[in-house]
Formats: sequence, C-alpha cells, structure tokens
Amino acid sequence: MKDSALKSDVQKWLIGLFEDPIIKILIKKSNLTKTQVETFLIDVLAEKISDTQLIYEDKAKLRLIKSGVSRGSFNRTLAQARKNIISSIYTVILIGYLGIFESPRLDPYIQIANKIQAYAGAYKETWKNKRVSNEHIRIVNILQEEIMKGLQGLSEPKAMSKKV
Repeated sequence: MKDSALKSDVQKWLIGLFEDPIIKILIKKSNLTKTQVETFLIDVLAEKISDTQLIYEDKAKLRLIKSGVSRGSFNRTLAQARKNIISSIYTVILIGYLGIFESPRLDPYIQIANKIQAYAGAYKETWKNKRVSNEHIRIVNILQEEIMKGLQGLSEPKAMSKKV
C-alpha cells in the first residue's frame, strides 16, 4: 500500500463506525458478519475516500487486522457479503411482492428506520459544526437511546406477531 495516511484514515473511520452502539445492534441482527461489513465498506467506500482507483490487494491491506489480509481472503469475504446483501434485497422484494409492506406489522420497522435517518442527520450536523452545544449532544444521545431500545424490541421474532 502506497499511502499509509489512507490506511490510517480508513481504519480510524471503521473503528469509529464499529464503536457506534446502533451499528453494533444493526450488525448483530443483520445477516452480515462484522468482517463482511468491514470488507464491503472498504470495497465500496475506500476509493471514494482516497479519490483514486485501488486494486484488491491494496483494499485487503485496509482491513482492521494489523497486517491486513490476503487478496484471496478479502475477495472471499467480499463475495460472502455481496451474496448476503443480495439475499436480503430479494427478501425485501419478496415481502413487497406478497403485499406485506402494507401490513401494520411493519410500521414499527419503518418508524425505526426513519428515526435512524434523523439520528444520522443530527449526528452529522453535530460534528460538522465546530461549535457543539450541550443541548445538541443531549438530543443526539436521547435519539440514540430511543433507537437502541426500539431496535432491541424489534429484533425479537415475536415483534412481528399480531399480539405485540
């Protein structure tokens, strides 16, 4: 890898991302492993961050493992991540085709997705501004707690039953 600053930037970004409690919950309940998420993010976003084309050998060295991983290992993990993502998308398409999106049972999931979008916007805005007020931080923290509780409740299979 030619640019150690790029490696440092990407790895700091990934470490910060994986420390986010909402990301932790989402990864835990998704059908992707943390390693697959990391690998997929490197594949998709590393070139955007570096503003240059990267070969897979260089992408493999961006992984959080100190020495990176081999290109083959990176590519296998990336293929697994892509397969799981495609499978998830087909699941969403299937429930849409079956008309389940209109079901009130999915309303809580849509509401939490909207809260996460608002949280992400508030979080970005908080750190984008050089002056961060205690009130703004308090609001972001309240949103974060609310989302974490909501995600925990929705992660149980019984959350989709009529009785909940």
